[in-house]
Amino acid sequence: MADSQQAPLRILICAGEVSGDMHAAALMRALRARLPRPAAFRGFGGDAMKAEGAELLYHTDRIAIMGITPVLKNLPFLLGMMSRMKREIRAWKPDLVLTVDYPGMNLRLAKFAHDSGFKTVHYICPQVWAWHRGRIPKIARMLDLLLCIFPFEPALFQATALPAVFTGHPLVDRAAETRDAPPAPLPWQGGRRVALLPGSRSSEITRILPTLLEAAVRLEQRLGGDCSFLIPAPTAKMRALGERVVRSAAAKPRRLAFVDGQARQVMLQAHAAAVASGTATLEACLMRCPTVLVYTASFVTFLVAKLLVKGVRHLGLANIIAGREVMPELLQHDFTPERLCDLLYRSLTDADARRQTLADLDATNALLGDGNASGRAADAIVGRFAGWLDETGR
Repeated sequence: MADSQQAPLRILICAGEVSGDMHAAALMRALRARLPRPAAFRGFGGDAMKAEGAELLYHTDRIAIMGITPVLKNLPFLLGMMSRMKREIRAWKPDLVLTVDYPGMNLRLAKFAHDSGFKTVHYICPQVWAWHRGRIPKIARMLDLLLCIFPFEPALFQATALPAVFTGHPLVDRAAETRDAPPAPLPWQGGRRVALLPGSRSSEITRILPTLLEAAVRLEQRLGGDCSFLIPAPTAKMRALGERVVRSAAAKPRRLAFVDGQARQVMLQAHAAAVASGTATLEACLMRCPTVLVYTASFVTFLVAKLLVKGVRHLGLANIIAGREVMPELLQHDFTPERLCDLLYRSLTDADARRQTLADLDATNALLGDGNASGRAADAIVGRFAGWLDETGR
């Protein structure tokens, strides 16, 4: 162990969204427990990183920008941010540049750092298996280590010189925490419990929730009213929007309630769920909740996605990991109240189908690792750079 009086290691750590902020904060904790001497963290991220002691130059509240139009509207700010971060790398001279997810900006920053002679690690592999595999050699040239959260990702980089390590998925630990916690008192209103998750963005809620409500009404009729529905809202703003959509709906189930956050607890307690495509579908898998994946987007967005996504048969993460459909997918024109009602009804009433679904979810979850993803990621970083980190000094 190096002398504790040595200057702290300098780690530039960058996460641009709320989920990445949480993963980065967990990785910071794990690194502190393993590094040969204290570390100073600086970069951009959110409240979780700040609570772990990171000095934030930018907050996720300002930089979590998604979609072509929002990015174009914020382009001057984003370009200015990139310029400042490059200046920070030159001036601060970090021992390690650690980027977490947020590939649009983070990989550009990693390339600059690597080309400038700094060590670079990226945590959470970009989804090259879905979007343009031609990027793989380019990514390999800008990184010293890639940390992957899906088991099939390291193989994609075997033809390159980049070490790619499967660490397990960080949601495995969050899922275990949810299962181990006392059951949350949720406002279910009796009968079979069905979770409805229309997404976390306003465009998703306004586009997807009306169809979920129509399917819920049909399901309520088929079950003779023996069911209730919960919608976990990711934020107060999205809850208010969801409540407006419900008020304006032509019909809605009689037993329907909103709850703030607690999506994993809702899915843990639910007998079935309808979930918009995204990370929440993987959380549903980890919660062992029989789920129907749903999604609909604008025609232009759907067309662009069809053109860009090559060689991927499924949209849902659980299905991609399993290599087969463990979660039915209803997309675009297939996403109808009738079809969704039929699939939810089967999950709730067909005991054999339910047992098979739970077995499929369990098999998929086993592929995600046995937990401690941030610890494994930290081990990979320290193991890769052990001698270099121990010798770094000023």
